[in-house]
Amino acid sequence: MDTIVTPLALKRDLLTGTEWNPAQLRDFFGLATEMKAHPDRYSTSLAGRVFVLIFEKPSLRTRVTFETGIANLGGSSIFLDHTGARMAEREPIRDIAKNLERWVQGIVARVFAQESLDELAANANVPVINALSDKFHPCQALADFFTLQERFGNLRGLQLAYVGDGNNMCHSLMNIGARCGVHVRVATPKGYEPDGAIVAEAKRAARETHGKIEVMRSPEEAVAGAQAVYTDVWASMGQESEAREREAVFVRYQVNEALFARGLPDAVFLHCLPAHRGLEVTEGVIDSPRSIIYDQAENRLHVQKAILHSLLNS
Repeated sequence: MDTIVTPLALKRDLLTGTEWNPAQLRDFFGLATEMKAHPDRYSTSLAGRVFVLIFEKPSLRTRVTFETGIANLGGSSIFLDHTGARMAEREPIRDIAKNLERWVQGIVARVFAQESLDELAANANVPVINALSDKFHPCQALADFFTLQERFGNLRGLQLAYVGDGNNMCHSLMNIGARCGVHVRVATPKGYEPDGAIVAEAKRAARETHGKIEVMRSPEEAVAGAQAVYTDVWASMGQESEAREREAVFVRYQVNEALFARGLPDAVFLHCLPAHRGLEVTEGVIDSPRSIIYDQAENRLHVQKAILHSLLNS
């Protein structure tokens, strides 16, 4: 008889990626592996559950994988397009939260400000999931480390180099990488470093797992001996007006063939997408056999299904 893995005892919201301890993360990746291998066993996990997806920013991967994942688990979803007007412009976020909790069983929100997510979670008595904010992108980072675990078999001691802007993606890679025992080296230009408080929290978590968090200037130093090399766009959504200025600042931080070659011979390339080919990464690297960007994208689906299953059934 087929068995379903018992849901994990996790906190009810996923806002930053710091909610789960190392043991919970290991169990979570085990659940995601099980759900990916045996999707039919979980086809009624969310039967009768309705979710609302609130998006203040455009999306391909996040929207499609959440809507598909909810449907795969037997639930249904309602999409609220706030790309034209942010949530708080029409009515207070706390009122939105208090209304939604009466109708739906979960909220997935992709927002400009982390504070919007925090306010939703503080006022809604249903799980709130961060589908991207200015500070964090935990669903993506969870999918990234799940993908690396599939590739290398073990995350403890893995050498990951992140090259580029110290943005939300960088923050989540440090937060979750630290809790997985990964050695994360971040190379950013002066003035574009990750948030100091987030770095400090990641370093604290890394001490418990024998991981390591380093922030430096040199992309060459960061990539040397790395097993995984990660980059992101230089100007995130909402920073379009800074794009030309940032291109001049970040030109040394392009992941090209020469920089990528400083990693180990079996090193892989990662990008959360969408990518600006010819800017933060060259065509030769992103389209190489060692690029695992589409594995990352696929695993967004499996990991988010595990998030939904866990938060709604714990």
